[in-house]
Amino acid sequence: AFGVVADIQFADAEDGYDFGGCRRRYYRSSLRLLREAVRAWAAESPPVDFVLQLGDSIDGQNARRGEAESALQQVLEVLGQLSVPVHHAWGNHELYNFSRARLVHTGLYSRPAGGSDGPADRECHAYHCSLAPRLRLVVLDTYDVSTLGTDPASPRYQESLRVLREKNPNDDLNSPEGLKEPHFVAFNGGFSQAQLDWFDEVLKFSDENQEKVIVTAHVPIHPQASNGVCLAWNHAAALAVIHAHGCVLCVLAGHLHDGAYCQDSHGVHHLTLEGLVETPPDSNAFGTVHVYEDKMVLKGRGRIPDRVLRF
Repeated sequence: AFGVVADIQFADAEDGYDFGGCRRRYYRSSLRLLREAVRAWAAESPPVDFVLQLGDSIDGQNARRGEAESALQQVLEVLGQLSVPVHHAWGNHELYNFSRARLVHTGLYSRPAGGSDGPADRECHAYHCSLAPRLRLVVLDTYDVSTLGTDPASPRYQESLRVLREKNPNDDLNSPEGLKEPHFVAFNGGFSQAQLDWFDEVLKFSDENQEKVIVTAHVPIHPQASNGVCLAWNHAAALAVIHAHGCVLCVLAGHLHDGAYCQDSHGVHHLTLEGLVETPPDSNAFGTVHVYEDKMVLKGRGRIPDRVLRF
């Protein structure tokens, strides 16, 4: 069993709205809701074995307020009350607050020590680990190719900007207006070829060892588990890797605060979790997933519905 939560986006700030000005965001109360989630996970029987935090743990406005470090510390202190590991995906809001180089030295860097569990690039926050006999977790970095959190003089930034500009001619690179492929916006990102090659090798290992795999990432990688905008730039390449193997059970993502779900043509479940930050203070948005031989059962709280994902 494991806990899941997405898009906490905590800030010690009054309620605000999304970029469109229509969706209310409850920045301050999200920390209290996270505390409720932690208490619920701690009381689960059988106990949870780990928690997945699917990215955007703090809100981008913390950078402008000079409160990025303190906001992150408050979130990590709440999650630190758990006696089990927490696996963190990196989202766009982490990268509004910190450079990739800095994130490596924060509590959000959950990639295991040593060099064999992820790609050679230590700033790529992709990794895998064994969760239980014949069950593996893969955490993908959906901002491996991105203009966010990267030195504008670096090759990573220049290549990411080239990819983005090729698809998005808008003055505002966060605007999908008029785009044939509206997911090519700056608040999304993509996968380097090195990460995709590494991912392919991990899944090959799991195939050969009769393992099943849970994949997690901040940005959805299937169009039907998205609104068409909140989608990884080269999601098709990541899907091609998954579909070349038979071991992946599901892909868990955040980023799209409304949540979404589909089962794709290869039987893989794609579940995008509802965001905590847009959850009214009298509700919540987290869940506990129980894994069985033939299914995963999500017990949702508040905005997150119960689901049964059969294999």
